[in-house]
Amino acid sequence: MSDVLELIFSRRSVRKYLDKTVSREILTDLLQAGMAAPSACNNQPWEFVAVDDPAVMQELRSNLSHGPYNAPAAIAVLYNDKIGNNPRCNSFWEQDLSAAVENILIAAAGFGLGSVWLGTHPKVDTILKVQRILKIPQQVVPLAILYVGYPETMPEPNTKYNPARVHWNQY
Repeated sequence: MSDVLELIFSRRSVRKYLDKTVSREILTDLLQAGMAAPSACNNQPWEFVAVDDPAVMQELRSNLSHGPYNAPAAIAVLYNDKIGNNPRCNSFWEQDLSAAVENILIAAAGFGLGSVWLGTHPKVDTILKVQRILKIPQQVVPLAILYVGYPETMPEPNTKYNPARVHWNQY
């Protein structure tokens, strides 16, 4: 098996983390991985908020019903329709940002970090909470919050491959 496939299969959702900070250098590397993602028309309509302040992390944990996990850091993946390189492709923003999310999650696994993807969009109440906590302007939409940290335990790699869901040449 190739190293790339091994890394992809090792990426698993982690919800329990060690009490160990993630360096800004690693967080920056994760952000670079996110920004290396493909996007429709090379639009790149993303922005990010990297969170490593314990007080802000505690506020996220306390306010997000689906995010009470003890991760020491997070990355908010945001859509800003005013910054894309090609506004005619703005309708693909969810796909663009999801590609950035996956790049970040795989890169995190490469650093030995655990991560979990917390969906924000399209839940209006969650969007508003994240905007308030992270002081995100109203017109900028958080797609997801990614918690990252050193895992308490790492789940076994898993391909999740199901041949019953594969169709060759035609449905």
